[in-house]
Amino acid sequence: MPAHSTIILSRTLSHRAQMPVASCIERIIGAPFDTAVSYRPGARFGPRAIRAASARQTSFRGFNHRRGLNPYSSPYTILDCGDIPITPFDNALALRQMSEAFLELGSRAPALQEGDHPKPKLLTLGGDHSIALPALRALNKIYGGPIAVLHFDAHLDTWHPGKYPSVWESAQSDLNHGSMFWIASNEGLILNGSSAHAGLRTRLSGDDWEDFVDDERQGFFRISSDDIDDLGTKGIINAILKRIGLDTPTYLSIDIDVIDPGTGTPEPGGWTSRELIKIIRGLEELNVVGADIVEVAPAYDGTGEQTALTAAQLGFEILTSWVGRGLSQSKRGLEVQSEAVDINVVSERDEL
Repeated sequence: MPAHSTIILSRTLSHRAQMPVASCIERIIGAPFDTAVSYRPGARFGPRAIRAASARQTSFRGFNHRRGLNPYSSPYTILDCGDIPITPFDNALALRQMSEAFLELGSRAPALQEGDHPKPKLLTLGGDHSIALPALRALNKIYGGPIAVLHFDAHLDTWHPGKYPSVWESAQSDLNHGSMFWIASNEGLILNGSSAHAGLRTRLSGDDWEDFVDDERQGFFRISSDDIDDLGTKGIINAILKRIGLDTPTYLSIDIDVIDPGTGTPEPGGWTSRELIKIIRGLEELNVVGADIVEVAPAYDGTGEQTALTAAQLGFEILTSWVGRGLSQSKRGLEVQSEAVDINVVSERDEL
């Protein structure tokens, strides 16, 4: 079993100083960027809010009873690598800064490369949703091909940039928090036919179904927010597992507006935090190679900071699943090794 492997999030995120990007081994990272939004800004303060909301996540009270482990006292060290230094003045430069940071963090080998962690896992705290594009570009280079995307959101985010019309057009303006998956799909970063949206309830553009047609062309399967009334959380979980499969490398992207939160582009009628957490817990068998939690905008949150608290809990659940999967994989590896030793011992005895 690994003794020094690292995964990342935070024991208490708000209490950890920022670290140079290159010094992180396995990673959680903040991406305080929100200048690609189409409506209300403020998600640049999301990483800070999520870290503050995680203050009660400690090793002495971190046992996750649904999984039977404490991720903060497991053999995997959990670290917070601070925030990527991102300019708010130039989106092209910001995209480059995030791309280089994600590639650096995702390429640096874990302390021990065994079990379910041959490559580091990166959990990003956003920031607006456009940060998923540089993350997917990095994962494409790291894994050598497209990966599936499991996208929790009220919105499609597969819109052609032209669906955000402007008299003054530029290539730089193509990057926005509703078109990053369209860009990623057209760059060949997303595995067509194995990806899924969940929690959708957005209005469409124009006067017809063109948005859905383009979304299907990009290979996404859609689960609406209303589907939970008929399928329940278990049905949602089963539909996602059937669509993606258990071995497919998958990027988990959670836009907090999948619930009814304090965020920049809210849509009424979302899932409850309890329903979302239940679904995330049920997807532990997926081969999630990276994740983000985005669009937390504390300026629009309630006085009780419910949105940030939900985001922090989702981070805890993702961490627990990563640690649990890693420990299970390591245990299976040790059992296989033990069986191989037993077979060799028996063979040697037979020869004698």
